[in-house]
Amino acid sequence: MRKFSIEDDMKAKLIKLSKRDKVTYEALMKKIDEILNCEDVNHYKNLKKPLQDLKRVHIKGPFVMTFKHLESEDKVIFYDFDHHDKIYKNAPNHSE
Repeated sequence: MRKFSIEDDMKAKLIKLSKRDKVTYEALMKKIDEILNCEDVNHYKNLKKPLQDLKRVHIKGPFVMTFKHLESEDKVIFYDFDHHDKIYKNAPNHSE
């Protein structure tokens, strides 16, 4: 299993989801576990500018989770989870 961290905005969304929508919360947690345990994180879709450093995965239809894989540390940072229309409009550039 890889090391990982979850950004504060996403932590808040996870807490809300765990109380309001357990089905989506479980789907999201299952996908996080899948990402952390997969052999090659690079098969997930890379985003285009200005989010070129992030990858994305769909969860339950129109919802998207964005994350970044730091190969040097073998660490995954989970940034956001939202409807795909909102996530691309509101997401800042996460390049380091």
